[in-house]
Amino acid sequence: MLSEFSLIDRFFARRAARHPSGSADGTLGIGDDCALLAPRAGEMLAISTDMLVEGRHFFADVDPEALGHKTLAVNLSDLAAMGAQPQAFTLAFSLPAADEAWLAAFSEGLFALAERYGCELIGGDTTGGPLNLCVTVFGSVPAQAALRRDAAQPGDDIWISGTLGDARAGLGVQRGEWSADASDAATFRRALERPEPRIALGLALRGVAHAALDLSDGLAGDLLHILERSNLRATVDVDAVPRSAALRRLAPDIQRRCTLAGGDDYELCFTAPAAARAAVEAAGREVALPVTRIGTISALQTAADRPAIGWRDAAGTPLTLTMQGFDHFHAD
Repeated sequence: MLSEFSLIDRFFARRAARHPSGSADGTLGIGDDCALLAPRAGEMLAISTDMLVEGRHFFADVDPEALGHKTLAVNLSDLAAMGAQPQAFTLAFSLPAADEAWLAAFSEGLFALAERYGCELIGGDTTGGPLNLCVTVFGSVPAQAALRRDAAQPGDDIWISGTLGDARAGLGVQRGEWSADASDAATFRRALERPEPRIALGLALRGVAHAALDLSDGLAGDLLHILERSNLRATVDVDAVPRSAALRRLAPDIQRRCTLAGGDDYELCFTAPAAARAAVEAAGREVALPVTRIGTISALQTAADRPAIGWRDAAGTPLTLTMQGFDHFHAD
């Protein structure tokens, strides 16, 4: 039977950072009371934490390899939104049982993604209990290059990477809210279970974009975070919001619900000046990722105005929508 320490050593420590004397980047990893981590020269640490809870963020029967991937991917996505280069992470989790086959698959998915981005596991904790996964990720970014939520400017364009809505469509299929053919259902499920952190795009947008975040809780809610932090308003063309061919085969009302209020997309939503359109498109081409302009940022008109999103269709007709992002305490 696996003990706590044999579990860590067998499935995690052997592929993690273990530098008894410190590495070239100043890292002291697993094996001491604390890890030691230094930012790259002339840069600041970017730090983010996310938790995944069974029954809230993933189904009990999810493929553990896919879960390992997603556990780290959602954290790397936060670094992408800040324009930060991944450096290291910690992992803390509780497990109902030390299932060796599950742990082998989970750790494989986790480290496959970590190794792609040169992001080292440097510590963490494990205990028995309901399945709960928590990662803290560390990245490095020049202070003046960080893509902050409070940096949007009037006149900025609003951009989206990739496509939106497939993850929420996958959740709907699994819940039986709607149906899709086998091929589209597989597309949706992959989007839900294996999000891709847009690290390369975040780095390419340094010095080009003003503000950014990753879309974890849905466009309607997440874009509002930029507006509230920047004290601005937005106008969004709902017909311009990018969606996959698979999603376009669902009913129009489902498409709108998934693209505007669905969560788990982990695409980047960012703002950039209109003069930077060519540079934004070049950044997308550089990393082989589509970027789509969906709206504009504007100033508040009066002291009584509040940050808000005005929705329009392709013809410019105002739409009355009550879309809200995902709320962890009032989930749909």
